[in-house]
Amino acid sequence: MGMSVTISVAAADDQDAAEQILKLQYLCYQSEAEIYGDYSIEPLTQSLDSLRGELAAGTVLVARLGTEVVASVRGTVDADGTARIGKLIVHPRMQRHGLGGRLLDAIERRLGAEGAAKCFQLSSGHRSEQNLQLYRKHGYAAVSSHRVDDRLTVLTFAKEAAAGTYVASA
Repeated sequence: MGMSVTISVAAADDQDAAEQILKLQYLCYQSEAEIYGDYSIEPLTQSLDSLRGELAAGTVLVARLGTEVVASVRGTVDADGTARIGKLIVHPRMQRHGLGGRLLDAIERRLGAEGAAKCFQLSSGHRSEQNLQLYRKHGYAAVSSHRVDDRLTVLTFAKEAAAGTYVASA
């Protein structure tokens, strides 16, 4: 019998989770760096201390297969109710099986319940087709673009919280 993937919150003081997330992030962002010809992107240069700060300041979810972190996503809610979701990563061997969508749904539910998010927002590079497909499939629409340089244009996607998996009660 195979193990199932479980999704949970990564605690701010979970050293093992922080180390596993950072290693997974490094692995997952290699393909992004290759697409854009830039290996100096922040996910590849982030320090463990910086990641620990994100664990303490926001919501970080991890998907585990047994004790191994195989996927992760981070989110925060601004004072205006905008939930910003980022660094959605899935181990290459676990991609294309719905795990990214499960994590996206889970972070929306968590941020909606805990942070009273009014809308969700995330960003991706314009050539990251798998990311763009996932976001559109989950109801996100492009709301802006910002040309960083000749290689990269960052697209920002958003959707209202009511259109997501969390609906505020009256």
